[in-house]
Amino acid sequence: MPVTSQLLRGLPRAKLWASGLLPCQQHQSQLGAITNSSPSRQPSSVSQSHQHSRSYQTTSVLRSYILTPPQVNSILKANEYSFKVPEFDGKNVSSVMGFESNQLPANAPIEDRRSAATCLQTRGMLLGVFDGHAGCACAQALSERLFYYIAVSLLPHNTLCELEAAVEAGRALSPILQWHKHPNDYFSREAQTLYFNSLRTYWQELIDLTSPGDVPDTREALLNAFKRLDNDISLEAQVGDPNAFLHYWVLRVAFSGATACVAHIDGSDLYIANSGDARAVLGVQEEDGSFTAHTLSNDHSAQNEEEVERIRAEHPPSERKTVIRQDRLLGLLMPLRAFGDVKFKWSIELQKCVLESGPDQLHENEHTKFIPPNYHTPPYLTAEPEITYHKLRPQDRFMVIGSDGLWETLHRQEVVRIVGEYITGVHQRQPLKVGGYKVTLGQMQELLDERKARESSAFEDQNSATHLIRHSVGNNEFGTVDHERLSKMLSLPEELARMYRDDITIIISQFNPHVIGAQRQDGQS
Repeated sequence: MPVTSQLLRGLPRAKLWASGLLPCQQHQSQLGAITNSSPSRQPSSVSQSHQHSRSYQTTSVLRSYILTPPQVNSILKANEYSFKVPEFDGKNVSSVMGFESNQLPANAPIEDRRSAATCLQTRGMLLGVFDGHAGCACAQALSERLFYYIAVSLLPHNTLCELEAAVEAGRALSPILQWHKHPNDYFSREAQTLYFNSLRTYWQELIDLTSPGDVPDTREALLNAFKRLDNDISLEAQVGDPNAFLHYWVLRVAFSGATACVAHIDGSDLYIANSGDARAVLGVQEEDGSFTAHTLSNDHSAQNEEEVERIRAEHPPSERKTVIRQDRLLGLLMPLRAFGDVKFKWSIELQKCVLESGPDQLHENEHTKFIPPNYHTPPYLTAEPEITYHKLRPQDRFMVIGSDGLWETLHRQEVVRIVGEYITGVHQRQPLKVGGYKVTLGQMQELLDERKARESSAFEDQNSATHLIRHSVGNNEFGTVDHERLSKMLSLPEELARMYRDDITIIISQFNPHVIGAQRQDGQS
């Protein structure tokens, strides 16, 4: 089927409003029995409240849908990917040994995206997780475009001039990124010329703003790349395109939204740029071999009091009670920073003007006519990232970047413990917890036997992200993977799947302590 046909098929749906834009091109993953989404993204408190009851509520209904272990593995491993940094002369000279990633859909198509790439013109590796809402179009655009904006922002003046000269002369451009993609991670071919022209305009402006010999600052480069891409997404939607399909596409990207959590790793320098409620966490190995979690990013949600106060301070006192309602922006949007989502950025007049001149398909969608309540002083939303820096140490063994679908089901310390045990092959046995349940001695023995059996087969997964997803979806109230629960969660009908969990996307990068230790010594000498 032509890509255009795939992009335009389907019925309106959304995560955040009564109806949404048409779903974007089917993300080619093995969805198994997992499909559609509920009308709104469930707050984390709701998701967590289901954890103790979800397996029992569905037992009678789903008894006939129990999947076999091979079927479960097929679903869990469908989107896994791994990359090992090449060695030179038998040695790994990079601070990053490699990374592993995976995705598990709850929405159909999945609204999360992921990206990983090595910067070729400069140094460093980029890793990113993008969590879409109101459709997957914005997350798809970010997965294709944001790393190019970051890479260009990191280029020195002379290299930017060489790029521009090559385009002017019609010569082939030297690549600036080496992508590390799963076969299912696709690019929108029809939009590549549009994307390139916007990127070129950006580097032309950087040429005018910089001078020979200037050394780009990584923090400033990340900040500028995020803000510029969001601005280009908005501008492209306002200008439109003579091609009807592209005109429709740029509007879909702008009216949907996505959060972004991106890591840039160069030697022992680790930068995190975060906009939204995805999260990056560092796994630190202590002297006794155990692992502790070090959070590298802050969630931009209503649970972040500083973020709530930032938004309130940007609007008149008369809007103090309405700007954040029911833990959502204007009572609707859970992440308080995001790309796209022009419904929360443009004036009402601009929205009406753009939509009136837009393709006919937009007029068939109620979402495009919807104005948020108490919408008086836009913009209410920004994609500006919060940037954190961490100097890697030998005890910093790995980093987990995950969409909120992961963190809603597992605490960050539990995530780090699971990954740490997987990487080292050493289990740090904890006292068996049974919560408030009354357990007989016989039941306790069964739990201990189950834990022993689980540990003996704990490393059946060849991918740490897959292993973490298995725990995220299959953990029971005692903290162990329950195959029956895992099977039921993976075989939920489409009308139920999104009520119990969100899309889950995970990237786990493993660091090289020997290289990091040597780099720190060189820096101190």
